[in-house]
Amino acid sequence: MPPPAPPPPPRRILSIWLAQLAIDRWRLAQAVRAGEGADAAPLVLIAETAHGPRITAANRAGYDAGAAPGMMLADARAICPALATAPADPAGDLALLESLALWAQRWGPWSALDPPDGLVVDVTGVAHLHGGERGLLDDAARRLAARGLAARLAIGPTAGAAWALAHYGENGAIMQADGSLDHLPVAALRLDPATLLVLRRLGLKRIGDLAGVARDALARRFRNVRTPGANPLIRLDQLRGRVPEPLLPVVAVDLPLVQRRLLEPIRHRALLDRVVADLCGDLARLLESRALGARRLELGLWKVDGEVLVRTLELAAASRDPAHIARLFAHRLDNVDAGFGIELARLRAPWTEPVALSQRDLDAAAEAHGTSLSACIDRLTARLGPQAVRRPVPRASHIPERAQGWVEPLEPQAPGQEALPLHARPLKLLDRPEPIAVLYASPDGLPRRFRWRGEVHEIARAEGPERIAPEWWRERGTTRLRDYYRIEDGQGRRYWIYRAGLPDDGRGGVPEWFLQGLCG
Repeated sequence: MPPPAPPPPPRRILSIWLAQLAIDRWRLAQAVRAGEGADAAPLVLIAETAHGPRITAANRAGYDAGAAPGMMLADARAICPALATAPADPAGDLALLESLALWAQRWGPWSALDPPDGLVVDVTGVAHLHGGERGLLDDAARRLAARGLAARLAIGPTAGAAWALAHYGENGAIMQADGSLDHLPVAALRLDPATLLVLRRLGLKRIGDLAGVARDALARRFRNVRTPGANPLIRLDQLRGRVPEPLLPVVAVDLPLVQRRLLEPIRHRALLDRVVADLCGDLARLLESRALGARRLELGLWKVDGEVLVRTLELAAASRDPAHIARLFAHRLDNVDAGFGIELARLRAPWTEPVALSQRDLDAAAEAHGTSLSACIDRLTARLGPQAVRRPVPRASHIPERAQGWVEPLEPQAPGQEALPLHARPLKLLDRPEPIAVLYASPDGLPRRFRWRGEVHEIARAEGPERIAPEWWRERGTTRLRDYYRIEDGQGRRYWIYRAGLPDDGRGGVPEWFLQGLCG
């Protein structure tokens, strides 16, 4: 009998808290060190809100001057009039965090984001490669400091324990499986502010205080809460490893990218078109080798003076036709100012979709896969704009103005968008129904004459009514039903009108008439 397999090593998680990520990124962009140059004066990063600019981050001098994240800029300037500002960039901070997550996989097989300023790395069974967990922490601290990033680090048996130590414990702390975190505040459980306020009012200030409360009592107090951030029992179980905590690993994606570094900077449009055409050909061959087609393309042009020009293109369907892509980019290069010249051109496809390889004739394959239609849509979009080319689709509603919506030209039809079995509709509907004055023989009779836009029309023929009741699940109780009529005046022009309400229906006075469509 073979010997039993050894038990798996205990799980070890590294938590990295980049408390000054936004400010550190600003320093890197300004090429200054902490406390030097522009960073020596009080500075804050601000974001626009409905009530005015609000501070999202501050440097050390800004903190010393009284500024803090969450304050309104006006309040901070009342304390420190000389406070300098710079716009916050949450999207750029997240992009840096994503790149750091991939870079941090040097310490473990996978890593995950802990937004907005943290990372989690699984270091199970790999600490010996760095001389132990203490050596791993020292290496991480040294490498992060070399990149100009201030960080607090900790290793624990669970992601929750490592996070708690990194944020509220000693920097560089290492916790074993039998360790205790009862001395840390309840904020170390990663709870939202409202739940923390409730716990503080109950006198529960530290994690150890929760152990003195019966579990059933806490369960009853938070029985209707299912989100982990609002339920201290869930967070406590995650902290101690009693329940799993799902983490989404960050996976590197190799984007198709080609570039041309030019021997001599180019300034003329003809040469630029030639370079773009060559890049499109290179990218098409790269996409074909991976059985992919591009849906979004980004063209970057590096000028001699350091400026980077970026042109983005989105296609209606995945394509790797170099001539088609180059022709679309030609419309985006009309306003390019080459200055002293362009020395580097790069083309990449951040959004791709599988495209099956085909050995058939190119024209036949284009017709079979519908690429001719997509090419036409791409050309119209490039000339008219992304919002000018849309396709109408039916909606599940009998109300005419709700029975149709607009989607992307080649977006597949979703379930529930099938046409309803309604009567024939006019070819043209007005943007909104226009009120008209109608004369009819009796309160329930057919209309005989109507006035629209100052002109009186005698009705020669009328067909109807087609009654459409209000949609009770989305309308208010005072909404009136509609009786639609297809009419023709004495000159042969046809209209689609309706009467809103019935006489004496108890829903708001006499009926009103509207014209909603023009028939062909």
